Amino acid sequence: MQGLISLDLVDLVMAVGLMAIAIGLSAWEGLGLELNLAIATGRTILQLLVLGYVLDFIFALDNPGAVLAILGVILTITAIVARNRISQKIPYVLPLVWGAIFISTALTVFYTTFLIIQPDRWYEPRYVIPLAGMVLGNAMNAAAIAGERLVSSMNSFSTEIETHLSLGATPAQAVSQYRKEAIRAALLPTLNQMMLVGMVAIPGITTGQLLAGINALDAVSYEIVIIFMVAIANLLTTVLLTKGLCRQFFNSAAQLVR
Repeated sequence: MQGLISLDLVDLVMAVGLMAIAIGLSAWEGLGLELNLAIATGRTILQLLVLGYVLDFIFALDNPGAVLAILGVILTITAIVARNRISQKIPYVLPLVWGAIFISTALTVFYTTFLIIQPDRWYEPRYVIPLAGMVLGNAMNAAAIAGERLVSSMNSFSTEIETHLSLGATPAQAVSQYRKEAIRAALLPTLNQMMLVGMVAIPGITTGQLLAGINALDAVSYEIVIIFMVAIANLLTTVLLTKGLCRQFFNSAAQLVR
């Protein structure tokens, strides 16, 4: 089977032509998206080229400290982005998001690396970095959805929550329904993906491995592992995050703080 066909600078310039067509189509239809498309195109090229050079350096360095360092940077950026998507500024929300994503990602990658893939070295960059990166990206979206949904519900239904408290409910009991709804909302995209994967479209990881010349069954085997990693990491992230966020809405006297 032919290996991966390398793309040179001319090929990438031709790829930019696709975005040029998109910008022209936006102008033709009067959508007003030309500037946004141009900025997005530039950022995509810059960010991915930087990522490529950084990963090449990390892979060549082949050092566990470097692997953990790059994952720490990605984790912090992920936590900041997720925090910024939660509209209400809650005390300690960034540490809560960071901690929830860190715990879920670390446990998931640890389980997968040591029990499933079992590489020769636990820090093998070509396995650990891509797997952790995919889990982090999905956990970020789940954390943002769950956090925003919970905050919105707490503000919208504060009267109902206070009624439950006045009737003797604990803070955890008073917000249980809204916390569960936030977790379900965050998990819905993952569940939808799992229900339709392989039926509507070929997943991105499988596509990438097929392009690289990997056997189709091997490619889908890794896709199964990754999807299951994402599912458990997203669930664990949202469970931990919503639990921590709920505590920020109550004082030591179990009163709702607006």
